[in-house]
Amino acid sequence: EAAVAAPAPKKRRLAAGERYVPPPRKLSAGVSFGAEHFAETSYYFEGGLRKVRPYYFDFRTYCKGRWVGRSLLHVFSTEFRAQPLAYYRAAARAGRLRLNEEPVRDLDVVLKNNDFLRNTVHRHEPPVTAQPIQILVENDEVVVVDKPSSLPVHPCGRFRHNTVIFILGKEHALKELHTIHRLDRMTSGVLMFAKTVEVSKRIDEQVRERQLEKEYVCRVVGEFPEHEVVCEEPILVVSYKVGVCRVDPKGKFCKTVFQRLSYNGQTSVVKCLPRTGRTHQIRVHLQYLGHPIVNDPIYNMEAWGPDRGKGGKIGKTDEELLKALVEEHRSKQSLDILGVSEEDLNSDAENKDCGNSSDCTKSAQADPINENSRPAEDGKDPAKDPERHDVTAYLLNSDTNLETLEKNNKLGSCENQDGQTGEEGSGEKDPLCVECRMRRRDPSPKELVMYLHALRYKGAEFEYCSKMPEWAMEDWEE
Repeated sequence: EAAVAAPAPKKRRLAAGERYVPPPRKLSAGVSFGAEHFAETSYYFEGGLRKVRPYYFDFRTYCKGRWVGRSLLHVFSTEFRAQPLAYYRAAARAGRLRLNEEPVRDLDVVLKNNDFLRNTVHRHEPPVTAQPIQILVENDEVVVVDKPSSLPVHPCGRFRHNTVIFILGKEHALKELHTIHRLDRMTSGVLMFAKTVEVSKRIDEQVRERQLEKEYVCRVVGEFPEHEVVCEEPILVVSYKVGVCRVDPKGKFCKTVFQRLSYNGQTSVVKCLPRTGRTHQIRVHLQYLGHPIVNDPIYNMEAWGPDRGKGGKIGKTDEELLKALVEEHRSKQSLDILGVSEEDLNSDAENKDCGNSSDCTKSAQADPINENSRPAEDGKDPAKDPERHDVTAYLLNSDTNLETLEKNNKLGSCENQDGQTGEEGSGEKDPLCVECRMRRRDPSPKELVMYLHALRYKGAEFEYCSKMPEWAMEDWEE
């Protein structure tokens, strides 16, 4: 007997002038970075840094409930202020804004429920250290690596290709990896991935039953006590955006055991055994004890006051602390080391797509299409940023720039103004991209290393170790 096909759902008849919105697509769940994602751009190496050639990327999102009934223009002007409206008008003219896969011709279009918005942007990523990812173990079940400092584990914030997941996929053909645990972006050391969902679930179970042991090593300021030190101060997140925590009675319970390994007259090497797994736990506890990590770009800064946060004494409100931290990094031109951009700092509180830029604690299981669900990089109100506004206005009001843009319809070509494809990152220019016109100071490879290293990771039936870092040797001197 022939199978009877299910009748196609009837399309509702549209009223005169009414706009049709297709039903939402089911977004795939799970780890699914494939060949097309890895092929978006390439790496190059310069001055001890791994750099990513700028590339075109689609931010995609379904219309949020609060946008329904508002015009696209209104949404861009109130929620996506990384650029002035002139940018979005030019982006629409250039075919970079699409609504339900149709080019947006008119920014006055009123948004409806289930509208699907796609915004193509020219994306720049901060550099990371050129130190290679060393593979410690690879078998049918797991991949264990020694992660260099400065590399986030998976895409978040401004990082995508400069992440462990993408480098393993692109350079080692290790795809479909499941994140089991994470390390802060600035922390180096043993990092483990499962190759299958089953292995991932089995190790997650061990995590829940507290069967996993982690051992870290770090170099801290001053002479750390010789006896074992146990710190149980509760920790509170001050800012997910910047990735800052502090000790506070209202925080979550934490416990870290510290043992001094050596002291060279100025700094101490300390073994750290975290008994809980809070964000920045080791770094915050060491700061509280008055022995912050020597080169910690957050917890060993003047912004924390004369005692640098020892004993929880800060003498500032959280807002004042964050402002002081950001200003200190601005003055050193090192916001990239902090893991944030000007746009991140000024974006609306409602957009928390990457919960913690510096720690990247958001689940890697997100669908890559929706991995950063904002249509544009939200950020600074151009009206309050005259320099950026002037640059953008110049770009958008220059007929030559817009002509170049409109001739160069092939967005993925990344050609520079002379029509030559960029080599070693020298020429990938986009006529609409403000980042392309900005000169940024590159961090030195030394600035991208923090003296905190995950030395050992032990479970019920496994134990993985990396070798002691150079800076943790007893006779090492700065």
